[in-house]
Amino acid sequence: MFKFLKDKVKKAVSNISDKFEKEGETVEEVPKVKKIKKVEKKKEVVKDKVEIKEKLREDIAPVVETVKEELKKQEVEEKKKEVKKGFLSSIREKVVTKKISQRQFEELFWDLEVELLENNVAFEVIEKIKQDLAKDLVDVPIKRGDVEKKITTSLKKSIEEVLDVEKVDVIEKIKSKKPYVIVFIGVNGSGKTTSIAKFAHLLKEKGFSIVLAAADTFRAASIQQLEEHGKNLGIKVIKHDYGSDPAAVGFDAVKYAKQKDLDVVLIDTAGRQHSNINLRDEMKKIIRVVNPDLKIYVGEMIAGNDCIEQIQEFNKAVKIDGAILSKADIDEKGGTAISVSYVTRKPIFYLGVGQEYGKLEEFDPQKIIKNLGL
Repeated sequence: MFKFLKDKVKKAVSNISDKFEKEGETVEEVPKVKKIKKVEKKKEVVKDKVEIKEKLREDIAPVVETVKEELKKQEVEEKKKEVKKGFLSSIREKVVTKKISQRQFEELFWDLEVELLENNVAFEVIEKIKQDLAKDLVDVPIKRGDVEKKITTSLKKSIEEVLDVEKVDVIEKIKSKKPYVIVFIGVNGSGKTTSIAKFAHLLKEKGFSIVLAAADTFRAASIQQLEEHGKNLGIKVIKHDYGSDPAAVGFDAVKYAKQKDLDVVLIDTAGRQHSNINLRDEMKKIIRVVNPDLKIYVGEMIAGNDCIEQIQEFNKAVKIDGAILSKADIDEKGGTAISVSYVTRKPIFYLGVGQEYGKLEEFDPQKIIKNLGL
Protein backbone atom coordinates (compact mmCIF):
# COMPACT_ATOMS: atom_id res chain seq x y z
CA MET A 1 0.00 0.00 0.00
CA PHE A 2 1.29 3.48 -0.98
CA LYS A 3 4.54 2.05 -2.39
CA PHE A 4 4.65 4.57 -5.23
CA LEU A 5 4.25 7.58 -2.92
CA LYS A 6 6.67 6.08 -0.39
CA ASP A 7 9.40 5.73 -3.03
CA LYS A 8 8.76 9.20 -4.44
CA VAL A 9 8.81 10.89 -1.04
CA LYS A 10 12.01 9.08 -0.08
CA LYS A 11 13.66 10.16 -3.33
CA ALA A 12 12.49 13.76 -2.97
CA VAL A 13 13.70 13.99 0.63
CA SER A 14 17.08 12.58 -0.42
CA ASN A 15 17.35 15.11 -3.26
CA ILE A 16 16.44 18.00 -0.97
CA SER A 17 19.00 16.80 1.57
CA ASP A 18 21.76 16.60 -1.05
CA LYS A 19 21.00 20.07 -2.38
CA PHE A 20 20.78 21.42 1.16
CA GLU A 21 24.27 20.07 1.87
CA LYS A 22 25.68 21.53 -1.35
CA GLU A 23 23.89 24.88 -1.50
CA GLY A 24 23.33 25.70 2.15
CA GLU A 25 25.45 28.32 3.87
CA THR A 26 28.23 26.77 5.94
CA VAL A 27 28.33 27.86 9.56
CA GLU A 28 31.13 26.90 11.91
CA GLU A 29 30.44 27.04 15.60
CA VAL A 30 33.35 26.46 17.95
CA PRO A 31 32.21 26.03 21.51
CA LYS A 32 34.39 27.40 24.28
CA VAL A 33 37.09 24.96 25.25
CA LYS A 34 36.58 23.89 28.80
CA LYS A 35 39.53 24.58 31.06
CA ILE A 36 41.19 21.41 32.12
CA LYS A 37 41.68 21.19 35.81
CA LYS A 38 45.25 20.65 36.83
CA VAL A 39 45.65 17.31 38.44
CA GLU A 40 47.44 17.61 41.70
CA LYS A 41 49.61 14.70 42.49
CA LYS A 42 49.47 13.33 45.93
CA LYS A 43 52.71 13.54 47.65
CA GLU A 44 53.58 10.84 50.01
CA VAL A 45 55.35 12.16 52.99
CA VAL A 46 57.38 9.64 54.79
CA LYS A 47 58.12 10.56 58.31
CA ASP A 48 61.26 8.95 59.40
CA LYS A 49 62.08 8.44 62.91
CA VAL A 50 64.45 11.05 64.17
CA GLU A 51 66.80 8.39 65.42
CA ILE A 52 67.59 6.95 61.94
CA LYS A 53 67.06 10.06 59.77
CA GLU A 54 70.62 11.24 59.83
CA LYS A 55 71.99 7.75 59.44
CA LEU A 56 70.00 7.04 56.28
CA ARG A 57 70.35 10.46 54.63
CA GLU A 58 73.73 9.73 53.12
CA ASP A 59 72.62 6.30 51.89
CA ILE A 60 69.43 7.44 50.15
CA ALA A 61 70.62 10.81 48.84
CA PRO A 62 71.50 9.45 45.36
CA VAL A 63 68.13 7.67 45.15
CA VAL A 64 66.21 10.81 46.13
CA GLU A 65 67.94 12.83 43.44
CA THR A 66 67.06 10.18 40.84
CA VAL A 67 63.38 10.15 41.92
CA LYS A 68 63.20 13.96 41.76
CA GLU A 69 64.50 13.93 38.21
CA GLU A 70 61.97 11.27 37.19
CA LEU A 71 59.07 13.21 38.75
CA LYS A 72 60.07 16.36 36.88
CA LYS A 73 60.13 14.46 33.58
CA GLN A 74 56.70 12.91 34.29
CA GLU A 75 55.22 16.32 35.17
CA VAL A 76 56.47 17.79 31.89
CA GLU A 77 55.00 14.86 29.94
CA GLU A 78 51.63 15.18 31.73
CA LYS A 79 51.43 18.88 30.85
CA LYS A 80 52.21 18.10 27.21
CA LYS A 81 49.43 15.49 27.13
CA GLU A 82 46.94 17.90 28.72
CA VAL A 83 47.69 20.59 26.15
CA LYS A 84 47.42 18.07 23.31
CA LYS A 85 44.13 16.67 24.66
CA GLY A 86 42.59 20.13 24.97
CA PHE A 87 43.57 21.03 21.42
CA LEU A 88 42.17 17.81 19.91
CA SER A 89 38.96 18.14 21.91
CA SER A 90 38.33 21.61 20.55
CA ILE A 91 38.83 20.33 17.01
CA ARG A 92 36.44 17.40 17.53
CA GLU A 93 33.82 19.63 19.17
CA LYS A 94 33.82 22.08 16.30
CA VAL A 95 30.30 21.89 14.83
CA VAL A 96 30.07 22.40 11.09
CA THR A 97 26.47 23.22 10.17
CA LYS A 98 24.44 24.25 7.15
CA LYS A 99 21.51 26.61 6.85
CA ILE A 100 19.37 27.84 3.95
CA SER A 101 17.40 30.98 3.18
CA GLN A 102 13.67 31.16 2.40
CA ARG A 103 14.51 31.57 -1.30
CA GLN A 104 16.69 28.46 -1.29
CA PHE A 105 14.00 26.54 0.59
CA GLU A 106 11.37 27.45 -2.03
CA GLU A 107 13.64 26.05 -4.74
CA LEU A 108 14.46 22.89 -2.78
CA PHE A 109 10.84 22.18 -1.77
CA TRP A 110 9.72 22.18 -5.39
CA ASP A 111 10.98 18.59 -5.83
CA LEU A 112 8.82 17.33 -2.97
CA GLU A 113 5.86 19.49 -3.96
CA VAL A 114 5.76 17.99 -7.46
CA GLU A 115 5.89 14.43 -6.08
CA LEU A 116 3.08 15.14 -3.61
CA LEU A 117 0.89 16.70 -6.30
CA GLU A 118 1.46 13.78 -8.65
CA ASN A 119 0.44 11.39 -5.87
CA ASN A 120 -2.95 13.01 -5.19
CA VAL A 121 -2.05 15.00 -2.10
CA ALA A 122 -4.43 17.97 -1.82
CA PHE A 123 -3.03 21.47 -2.35
CA GLU A 124 -4.11 22.52 1.17
CA VAL A 125 -2.11 19.65 2.65
CA ILE A 126 0.96 20.48 0.59
CA GLU A 127 0.81 24.09 1.79
CA LYS A 128 0.63 22.93 5.39
CA ILE A 129 3.62 20.59 4.91
CA LYS A 130 5.54 23.39 3.22
CA GLN A 131 4.94 25.81 6.10
CA ASP A 132 5.95 23.21 8.67
CA LEU A 133 9.18 22.30 6.86
CA ALA A 134 10.06 25.96 6.35
CA LYS A 135 9.64 26.60 10.07
CA ASP A 136 12.03 23.74 10.88
CA LEU A 137 14.59 24.36 8.12
CA VAL A 138 14.82 28.01 7.04
CA ASP A 139 17.70 29.88 8.74
CA VAL A 140 18.11 27.01 11.19
CA PRO A 141 21.67 25.65 11.50
CA ILE A 142 21.66 21.89 11.01
CA LYS A 143 24.65 19.62 11.53
CA ARG A 144 26.22 18.34 8.37
CA GLY A 145 25.04 14.77 7.90
CA ASP A 146 21.84 15.32 9.90
CA VAL A 147 19.95 17.17 7.16
CA GLU A 148 18.03 14.18 5.76
CA LYS A 149 17.07 13.01 9.24
CA LYS A 150 15.85 16.51 10.12
CA ILE A 151 13.74 16.74 6.95
CA THR A 152 12.25 13.28 7.47
CA THR A 153 11.40 14.02 11.11
CA SER A 154 9.78 17.33 10.18
CA LEU A 155 7.80 15.71 7.35
CA LYS A 156 6.58 12.91 9.63
CA LYS A 157 5.46 15.39 12.28
CA SER A 158 3.61 17.47 9.70
CA ILE A 159 1.73 14.49 8.22
CA GLU A 160 0.85 13.28 11.72
CA GLU A 161 -0.77 16.68 12.31
CA VAL A 162 -2.58 16.44 8.96
CA LEU A 163 -4.06 13.10 10.02
CA ASP A 164 -4.84 14.28 13.54
CA VAL A 165 -8.64 14.46 13.44
CA GLU A 166 -10.77 13.56 16.44
CA LYS A 167 -11.38 9.83 16.26
CA VAL A 168 -14.94 8.50 16.31
CA ASP A 169 -15.51 5.00 17.66
CA VAL A 170 -18.33 3.85 15.40
CA ILE A 171 -18.88 0.61 17.30
CA GLU A 172 -19.33 2.43 20.61
CA LYS A 173 -21.73 4.86 18.98
CA ILE A 174 -23.83 1.99 17.63
CA LYS A 175 -24.08 0.58 21.16
CA SER A 176 -25.51 3.88 22.39
CA LYS A 177 -28.84 3.74 20.50
CA LYS A 178 -31.25 1.21 19.05
CA PRO A 179 -31.83 1.08 16.16
CA TYR A 180 -28.75 3.01 15.07
CA VAL A 181 -29.35 4.36 11.55
CA ILE A 182 -26.50 4.89 9.08
CA VAL A 183 -26.87 6.34 5.57
CA PHE A 184 -24.14 5.71 2.99
CA ILE A 185 -23.60 8.24 0.20
CA GLY A 186 -21.16 8.66 -2.67
CA VAL A 187 -20.73 8.77 -6.43
CA ASN A 188 -21.35 5.97 -8.92
CA GLY A 189 -18.74 3.22 -8.97
CA SER A 190 -17.12 4.13 -5.67
CA GLY A 191 -17.66 0.68 -4.14
CA LYS A 192 -20.46 1.92 -1.90
CA THR A 193 -22.70 -1.17 -1.94
CA THR A 194 -19.76 -3.53 -1.44
CA SER A 195 -18.47 -1.37 1.42
CA ILE A 196 -21.90 -1.55 3.08
CA ALA A 197 -21.81 -5.36 2.82
CA LYS A 198 -18.32 -5.43 4.38
CA PHE A 199 -19.44 -3.18 7.19
CA ALA A 200 -22.54 -5.33 7.77
CA HIS A 201 -20.27 -8.39 7.98
CA LEU A 202 -18.04 -6.62 10.52
CA LEU A 203 -21.05 -5.68 12.66
CA LYS A 204 -22.51 -9.18 12.49
CA GLU A 205 -19.16 -10.61 13.60
CA LYS A 206 -19.39 -8.33 16.64
CA GLY A 207 -22.84 -9.65 17.49
CA PHE A 208 -25.08 -6.86 16.19
CA SER A 209 -28.42 -7.52 14.47
CA ILE A 210 -28.79 -5.67 11.17
CA VAL A 211 -31.20 -4.80 8.39
CA LEU A 212 -30.14 -3.47 4.98
CA ALA A 213 -32.14 -0.92 2.97
CA ALA A 214 -31.88 -0.92 -0.85
CA ALA A 215 -32.66 2.78 -1.31
CA ASP A 216 -30.80 3.03 -4.62
CA THR A 217 -34.01 2.63 -6.62
CA PHE A 218 -32.57 4.19 -9.78
CA ARG A 219 -30.62 1.05 -10.65
CA ALA A 220 -32.26 -2.36 -10.61
CA ALA A 221 -28.77 -3.88 -10.60
CA SER A 222 -27.99 -2.09 -7.35
CA ILE A 223 -31.05 -3.59 -5.64
CA GLN A 224 -30.08 -7.05 -6.89
CA GLN A 225 -26.48 -6.57 -5.76
CA LEU A 226 -27.51 -5.66 -2.21
CA GLU A 227 -29.96 -8.58 -2.14
CA GLU A 228 -27.15 -10.95 -3.13
CA HIS A 229 -24.96 -9.60 -0.34
CA GLY A 230 -27.86 -10.01 2.09
CA LYS A 231 -28.27 -13.67 1.14
CA ASN A 232 -24.55 -14.32 1.51
CA LEU A 233 -24.46 -12.69 4.93
CA GLY A 234 -27.82 -13.92 6.18
CA ILE A 235 -29.13 -10.37 6.64
CA LYS A 236 -32.62 -9.10 5.79
CA VAL A 237 -32.87 -6.57 2.92
CA ILE A 238 -35.77 -4.10 2.69
CA LYS A 239 -36.51 -3.16 -0.93
CA HIS A 240 -39.19 -1.53 -3.10
CA ASP A 241 -39.72 -1.70 -6.83
CA TYR A 242 -37.30 -0.10 -9.26
CA GLY A 243 -38.00 3.64 -9.55
CA SER A 244 -39.84 3.96 -6.23
CA ASP A 245 -39.21 6.65 -3.61
CA PRO A 246 -35.81 6.03 -1.94
CA ALA A 247 -36.88 7.88 1.21
CA ALA A 248 -39.81 5.46 1.60
CA VAL A 249 -37.42 2.49 1.47
CA GLY A 250 -35.30 4.00 4.22
CA PHE A 251 -38.39 4.77 6.31
CA ASP A 252 -39.66 1.19 6.00
CA ALA A 253 -36.24 -0.21 6.97
CA VAL A 254 -36.16 1.88 10.15
CA LYS A 255 -39.75 0.82 10.94
CA TYR A 256 -38.83 -2.85 10.43
CA ALA A 257 -35.80 -2.52 12.73
CA LYS A 258 -37.96 -1.08 15.48
CA GLN A 259 -40.55 -3.83 15.10
CA LYS A 260 -37.91 -6.58 15.19
CA ASP A 261 -35.80 -4.87 17.87
CA LEU A 262 -32.73 -4.81 15.59
CA ASP A 263 -29.53 -2.94 16.43
CA VAL A 264 -28.53 -1.31 13.16
CA VAL A 265 -30.05 -0.02 9.90
CA LEU A 266 -27.65 0.37 6.95
CA ILE A 267 -29.13 2.38 4.07
CA ASP A 268 -27.67 2.21 0.57
CA THR A 269 -28.40 5.23 -1.67
CA ALA A 270 -28.02 5.99 -5.35
CA GLY A 271 -24.59 7.04 -6.53
CA ARG A 272 -24.74 10.64 -7.61
CA GLN A 273 -22.47 13.42 -8.74
CA HIS A 274 -22.36 16.35 -6.37
CA SER A 275 -23.26 18.61 -9.31
CA ASN A 276 -26.60 16.81 -9.94
CA ILE A 277 -29.03 19.11 -8.12
CA ASN A 278 -32.07 16.79 -8.37
CA LEU A 279 -30.27 13.79 -6.91
CA ARG A 280 -28.66 15.98 -4.27
CA ASP A 281 -32.10 17.23 -3.20
CA GLU A 282 -33.35 13.64 -3.11
CA MET A 283 -30.46 12.72 -0.83
CA LYS A 284 -31.43 15.56 1.49
CA LYS A 285 -34.99 14.18 1.54
CA ILE A 286 -33.79 10.71 2.56
CA ILE A 287 -31.78 12.23 5.38
CA ARG A 288 -34.73 14.35 6.49
CA VAL A 289 -37.11 11.36 6.53
CA VAL A 290 -34.91 8.75 8.25
CA ASN A 291 -32.95 11.20 10.43
CA PRO A 292 -29.77 9.07 10.44
CA ASP A 293 -27.38 8.92 13.36
CA LEU A 294 -24.40 8.75 11.03
CA LYS A 295 -23.77 9.83 7.43
CA ILE A 296 -20.84 8.04 5.84
CA TYR A 297 -19.28 9.04 2.53
CA VAL A 298 -17.80 6.17 0.52
CA GLY A 299 -15.12 7.12 -1.99
CA GLU A 300 -12.48 5.18 -3.85
CA MET A 301 -8.90 6.07 -3.07
CA ILE A 302 -7.71 5.59 -6.62
CA ALA A 303 -9.94 8.50 -7.72
CA GLY A 304 -7.36 10.80 -6.16
CA ASN A 305 -8.14 14.50 -6.22
CA ASP A 306 -11.58 13.79 -7.71
CA CYS A 307 -12.45 11.91 -4.52
CA ILE A 308 -11.21 14.81 -2.41
CA GLU A 309 -13.27 17.32 -4.40
CA GLN A 310 -16.37 15.11 -4.24
CA ILE A 311 -16.21 14.57 -0.51
CA GLN A 312 -15.82 18.31 0.06
CA GLU A 313 -18.95 19.01 -1.99
CA PHE A 314 -20.99 16.26 -0.30
CA ASN A 315 -19.88 17.60 3.06
CA LYS A 316 -21.14 21.06 2.13
CA ALA A 317 -24.48 19.60 1.01
CA VAL A 318 -25.32 17.20 3.87
CA LYS A 319 -22.59 17.48 6.51
CA ILE A 320 -21.05 14.02 6.45
CA ASP A 321 -19.76 12.48 9.68
CA GLY A 322 -16.87 10.52 8.23
CA ALA A 323 -15.68 8.36 5.36
CA ILE A 324 -14.85 4.87 4.19
CA LEU A 325 -12.22 4.76 1.45
CA SER A 326 -12.47 1.76 -0.86
CA LYS A 327 -9.78 0.11 -3.00
CA ALA A 328 -6.98 1.18 -0.67
CA ASP A 329 -5.15 -2.06 -1.42
CA ILE A 330 -4.63 -1.11 -5.07
CA ASP A 331 -3.79 2.55 -4.49
CA GLU A 332 -0.02 2.99 -4.66
CA LYS A 333 -0.21 6.78 -4.41
CA GLY A 334 -1.88 7.29 -1.04
CA GLY A 335 -2.45 11.04 -1.30
CA THR A 336 -6.21 10.64 -0.87
CA ALA A 337 -5.88 8.98 2.54
CA ILE A 338 -3.56 11.75 3.69
CA SER A 339 -5.81 14.55 2.42
CA VAL A 340 -9.46 13.58 3.09
CA SER A 341 -9.53 14.19 6.84
CA TYR A 342 -7.57 17.43 6.59
CA VAL A 343 -9.79 19.09 3.98
CA THR A 344 -13.07 17.99 5.63
CA ARG A 345 -11.98 17.82 9.30
CA LYS A 346 -13.89 14.52 9.38
CA PRO A 347 -12.42 11.13 10.30
CA ILE A 348 -11.79 8.20 7.99
CA PHE A 349 -13.51 5.24 9.65
CA TYR A 350 -12.33 2.33 7.50
CA LEU A 351 -10.28 1.38 4.46
CA GLY A 352 -11.41 -1.26 1.98
CA VAL A 353 -8.38 -3.50 1.41
CA GLY A 354 -9.72 -6.34 -0.73
CA GLN A 355 -12.79 -8.00 -2.25
CA GLU A 356 -13.71 -10.37 0.59
CA TYR A 357 -16.22 -9.35 3.25
CA GLY A 358 -13.54 -9.38 5.92
CA LYS A 359 -11.35 -6.94 4.03
CA LEU A 360 -12.44 -3.79 5.84
CA GLU A 361 -9.68 -2.34 7.97
CA GLU A 362 -10.02 0.27 10.69
CA PHE A 363 -8.19 3.43 9.69
CA ASP A 364 -4.94 3.87 11.60
CA PRO A 365 -2.95 7.11 11.02
CA GLN A 366 0.25 5.52 12.34
CA LYS A 367 -0.03 2.72 9.81
CA ILE A 368 -0.27 5.33 7.05
CA ILE A 369 2.88 6.99 8.40
CA LYS A 370 4.63 3.61 8.46
CA ASN A 371 3.53 2.78 4.91
CA LEU A 372 5.08 6.06 3.80
CA GLY A 373 8.40 4.97 5.28
CA LEU A 374 8.48 7.79 7.85
